[in-house]
Amino acid sequence: RLGQNTPMDRYERILTLHRILKSSRYPVPFDRLKDELRCSRATLYRDIAFLRDALGAPIDTDADNHAFGYAKDEAERFELPGLWLSSEELAALLALHQMLARTGPGVLSNALAPLRTRIERLLSNQESGKQYELGRIRVTGAATRRIDEAVFRAVASAVLERRQFAFRYRARTTGGDGMRLVSPQRLTHYRENWYLDAWDHDRKALRSFAVDRIAEPAPQPAAALDVPEADLDSHLAGSYGIFSGALKAWATIVFSARAARWVADEHWHSKQEGKLLADGRYELRLPYSNAKELLMDVMRYGPDAEIVAPPSLREEAKILLRLALAGYEARA
Repeated sequence: RLGQNTPMDRYERILTLHRILKSSRYPVPFDRLKDELRCSRATLYRDIAFLRDALGAPIDTDADNHAFGYAKDEAERFELPGLWLSSEELAALLALHQMLARTGPGVLSNALAPLRTRIERLLSNQESGKQYELGRIRVTGAATRRIDEAVFRAVASAVLERRQFAFRYRARTTGGDGMRLVSPQRLTHYRENWYLDAWDHDRKALRSFAVDRIAEPAPQPAAALDVPEADLDSHLAGSYGIFSGALKAWATIVFSARAARWVADEHWHSKQEGKLLADGRYELRLPYSNAKELLMDVMRYGPDAEIVAPPSLREEAKILLRLALAGYEARA
């Protein structure tokens, strides 16, 4: 934030003045405005005149109390014309742009380029002349899969426009390749990659599709079927990870005291339960439906993680470990 004694540039003062007057139910005393904007009397008078005459603000003057405010019947609907954001808000918006641009190679890069240029121009137009070293904000992807930008834009448009959507899907799990007709529900960014949550009309069920496996997108004229938000959350977010579905069981994993320092601060699931044990180990409980992704996460901790329950999940982990060991021994 700007320090109490740091002067604002004119852009910041006009924006701040507008927000004070818009949020105040009663006229604001002149002296309070001068203190809030950290400027001289003459500067404040000029800013009030500019806001009223150039920008069309509905400013009323309370001469008896030397105060200013917005006309009550117009204050609610009046907004500053164009894009009026503070320096901090512009910098945050540009940082958000950088994050989205780096969530996947080429995702919306062409569509976002004009927005980035406009934001940078607005920042450079600030009277303070402050330069933002945006290269200091970095978002490094890991295991990010390449997405066709045209496909991504078609999927996003179908979600927002609430239209049915047809496409060819090449499933990784089964190797199947076929056309799908869906009613898109949500576009989800999960673990560095994008997924389309949708109602599959052929299978008459909710499904999640990896956007990088979608090809030949074809928006349809028919309106999308809207699935209630509660049903979406129950099916797609009620169990572990992107491999969601009806709750199968609760898993209990115990981590070594060494791994506990990391796991205790990690968010695995919105309904997870965790506690430190007396010996320094950490016990984590969470719901799951498909064991595949959960086992992948547990295995990355190697000997520092042990699945305690349920017995079926513990057996699956043991089988995977035996197969991995057999592969190493066969090549010894």
